[in-house]
Amino acid sequence: MRRDKLLGHRILSELMKNSKNSDRQIAKKLGVSQPTVTRRRAKLEKELSLLYTTIPNWEKLGFRIIAFTLAKWKHRAFPKDRMADAKAFISKNPSIIFASCGQGLNSDRICISFHGSYREYQRFKQEIRQHWSEYVDSLDSFIVGFGADEILKQLSFSHLAEKLEKITKD
Repeated sequence: MRRDKLLGHRILSELMKNSKNSDRQIAKKLGVSQPTVTRRRAKLEKELSLLYTTIPNWEKLGFRIIAFTLAKWKHRAFPKDRMADAKAFISKNPSIIFASCGQGLNSDRICISFHGSYREYQRFKQEIRQHWSEYVDSLDSFIVGFGADEILKQLSFSHLAEKLEKITKD
């Protein structure tokens, strides 16, 4: 791996662990100069469209569940003239954090969303059925409660940063 790319991955890994770290702190940890980190971070932000975010305690904010909604559409191809409607539906719904095509578990669409209650999630699914019934063949769910003792690893990109670090060392 090129040295410039390797440094970029190392900086990205540090930012994924804690985006509040200053360039000076990252430089010290990586053993490079602060201006080098600042230049490379700016380049990463431009190249990768880096977004900085915080992952809060969802339950304390009133969200009780994260739902993975899987859909199988009646027709594989989505009509291009309805794509703008689909994007508008997704963007007007702030509980949706991710929506995409894909495949698996007899489904070809996935939507990940946060909800304050199961009842709220049921209303969300009903809204999907009402707006998209002519396209949706089936709608299945995998729901995770945030208060559950069964959570073995909290949602965090810092875990992925560890994998990125391992890749850069190999």
